[in-house]
Amino acid sequence: MRYLTFALIVPLALPGGAQARRPPLVLAAASLQESLTAAADAWAKQGHAKPTISFAASSALARQVEAGAPADLFVSADEAWMNALAKKNLIVASTRVTFLGNRLVVAAPAGSIARIPVRPPAALVRVLTAGPLAMADTAVPAGKYGQASLEKLGVWTQVSPKVVRAENVRATLALIERGAAPLGIVYATDAKASAKVRIAGVFPENTHPAITYPIARLKTSTNPEAEAFRRFLVSRAGKAIFVRYGFSAR
Repeated sequence: MRYLTFALIVPLALPGGAQARRPPLVLAAASLQESLTAAADAWAKQGHAKPTISFAASSALARQVEAGAPADLFVSADEAWMNALAKKNLIVASTRVTFLGNRLVVAAPAGSIARIPVRPPAALVRVLTAGPLAMADTAVPAGKYGQASLEKLGVWTQVSPKVVRAENVRATLALIERGAAPLGIVYATDAKASAKVRIAGVFPENTHPAITYPIARLKTSTNPEAEAFRRFLVSRAGKAIFVRYGFSAR
């Protein structure tokens, strides 16, 4: 107990105060796990407190913000969930930046020889319905992008009975890794992050809305480190870290 009291009191007497030393809390889309962690490590090496990051589905994180979660930054895997927070005046509008892009793919276990023919539709249906097809939940960006693509390709009605939903894109990836589903729809960066899967096909970009990642500071944030970290992430140096993990810079 004495130790806790000491830790709380001493920083108040130091230049900059305790607030400047408290690491920012970032709520981030599950697909950013490796890349954003690497960016946080790079930031910490510059002498800053390493940001605390909570990864989950963008939908779940947005609902946490709406419920009053004491976070500083939000990074979404689509514009819709950031728009939802903007409409409720929960983000600082001037800090919103769309800084990353991604691709949508069909992944298979590493040992699979599956190839996904985008056309003709009958061939695509035949491959995708050979077993369970793992997809993120309908409220999750990856799930929405995947369904949009299958609808655009004219095969959703035939494929949907085979779909097995997961709570987010990383849970979808786990189903493929375990062999619980022979195929699944994830982002290219997710497939790249796992040695247990391979990309069996890439969806044409014109079959779904552009996959973009906006970031913004939350209205409730009072941590000065949060804005500094946000600026680092959207800088050329910050984006370069994400590019190494397969994202495109915007």
